[in-house]
Amino acid sequence: MPDPVNGPRRYRSPRREEQAAATRRAILRAARDMFVEQGYPDTTVAAVARRAGVSVDTLYASVGRKPQLLLAVHDMVLGSADEPVAAEQRDYVQAIRSAPDASSKIATYAAALGRLLPTTVPLAESLRVAAQSDPECRAVWDGLNARRAANMLLFARDLRTTGELREDLTDEDVAHLVWTMNSPEFYLLATAGGRTPEQYAATVADVWTRGLLARTVPSPRVTACPPAPPPPAPSTAPTTPATRRS
Repeated sequence: MPDPVNGPRRYRSPRREEQAAATRRAILRAARDMFVEQGYPDTTVAAVARRAGVSVDTLYASVGRKPQLLLAVHDMVLGSADEPVAAEQRDYVQAIRSAPDASSKIATYAAALGRLLPTTVPLAESLRVAAQSDPECRAVWDGLNARRAANMLLFARDLRTTGELREDLTDEDVAHLVWTMNSPEFYLLATAGGRTPEQYAATVADVWTRGLLARTVPSPRVTACPPAPPPPAPSTAPTTPATRRS
């Protein structure tokens, strides 16, 4: 008879839990590969299930519908793991927080964006396009943007602890600039025309360092044109009369 206070006991099987986790990882790996190879619109849930070796019902029960599947893959790539990793547990986030000063934190984050965005931006961009006509995708897209904004506020507060941020900027100001420049839309513009992810990373690091930090070091100087040489001094030698030719 169930305990009227604590309710029925739930049986836990470590073996079943591991099997469920392995199934979820297989689904996410299959989805990641297919989203990267074919893109979000051309990848069907049924095709992902076939590649993972599971039924569609198992896929839904393990991860969710297609927008949730894409979000899980997105977080898996950000965490450089076989399953989604919470933001605070990602390696690059921990590296940012352990960096000794604001410049190092910015450089660490910019380098991570240069490594990760080439893979995550196509996923996010597919979700953004789908969100224009699919309410479920719109909800996931809006949630992703809101979560990213909240994480950027945490990044701004971490920078603030160094004492190196400009005093005239609020944490919200800092977070908004970072949120704007690490967006999929900005990344696509910044890498247009053949520019590389490494150039994008260098650009955002430079803009954030110059624009957000107090002037504790001299800014790079633009080389000016050299001044024009002074005009020659007038000659003081006596004028020699012209020789008359006969």
